[in-house]
Amino acid sequence: MLAALIALVGTALGAAPAAAQPEQSDAVRVWNLHASDALINAPTAGTPGAGQAPPVSQLHLAMVQGAVYDAVNAIVGGYQPYLPDLPSASPSASQEAAVATAAHHVLVGLGIAPVPPLPQGVRDRLDALYAASLAAIPDGDAKTEGIAAGAAAAAAMLEARMNDGRFEPPLTWQVGADPGEWRPTLPLFANALAWVGTVEPFTLESTSQFRTKGPNALTSGAYAKEYNEVKEVGAFDAARTPAQTAEALFYTVHPPELFNRTFRVISEAQGLTLAEEARLFATLNLTTADSVINCFDDKAFWNFWRPITAIQEGDDDGNHKTVGDPDWRPLVDNPPYSDHPSGYNCVSAAYMYAAKAFFGTNKMDFSVVKTAAVPDVKRDYTRFTGVIDDTIDARVMQGLHFREAEVQGARIGKNVARWVDAHFFQPVK
Repeated sequence: MLAALIALVGTALGAAPAAAQPEQSDAVRVWNLHASDALINAPTAGTPGAGQAPPVSQLHLAMVQGAVYDAVNAIVGGYQPYLPDLPSASPSASQEAAVATAAHHVLVGLGIAPVPPLPQGVRDRLDALYAASLAAIPDGDAKTEGIAAGAAAAAAMLEARMNDGRFEPPLTWQVGADPGEWRPTLPLFANALAWVGTVEPFTLESTSQFRTKGPNALTSGAYAKEYNEVKEVGAFDAARTPAQTAEALFYTVHPPELFNRTFRVISEAQGLTLAEEARLFATLNLTTADSVINCFDDKAFWNFWRPITAIQEGDDDGNHKTVGDPDWRPLVDNPPYSDHPSGYNCVSAAYMYAAKAFFGTNKMDFSVVKTAAVPDVKRDYTRFTGVIDDTIDARVMQGLHFREAEVQGARIGKNVARWVDAHFFQPVK
């Protein structure tokens, strides 16, 4: 399949030809939105989607944006491709056609067993959006060559990610019974998504490349301190300030949807070219996908209990400074996997440190907007890492994690971002 699509491009392997002037276009942002809608929106939403959980949708967004980047880079050159051995394309090829084709073909091509396809209605809508994108591009060689570049990049991505561990084997998390060991919690007592930590990384050398130092020992003063913190501020009925509650409830939004939407606004405001946007969204999403994979591998390794279990059984943990409360409940319901490290902060830190590396600065005036609220609620920032500070505090105040899980999760995101910045998407002479 890949060979046939490469033949369609009709150009020899080798250095990319001199690129034409980069185009100003919203094609990357438009198809990032289409991908986000298709993967993340609930089946009952106004624009229905597959309703994928954050770790799952992040893996697929990485595939989409990696293919989009490779398709555009084959045309304009200047940077290392993500996947090797892709054909270069004519510098006059339509970048918009390449973007639409790469994104569409990856999304509709996801249904290769054991990965379930997107719902038929979602695929039908993507087909219509793709037809509309192509209809807006004048017919001719540029359009044909752009389509070919996008098709080749998508086929290469689908082939590279075949049998990469997504959705298999159908693993479950180890359920413990002793102090410190994770067990399913209220409200559903679910046990899900353990396979995420076994997926082949996109850029890392292993799923455990950035192993954390692990949770604090149950008998330590550090553990007692963070135990009492989450017990006090993370309870459903805690005496939080209005500002604390607002911050806690703000960061309950699906993080890949929230942060891709945030960076669509930032990239437009910064006036990035189409090629720059393709590289930005590939950097953001591949970095975060690998942060998630490393994070979930770490969760399985440490298998640490959630605060709800720890506090309800606090009298049995061997620490005289942790008084138990069998009726304690968190502000927000627990996900179906263990505490350490925090998945949300693996994600938020990966996005923000990847952005810091891409733009070459931590300073940026931007807003993060929660559109699920009525009316919209936003938080304003002057630096990328300010988001991480907030998500660390928010997840503690939600009662979902001990602070050490938050801090070490953010460190995974930071380390993966540094790795990607040093080894991928490098300029070529």
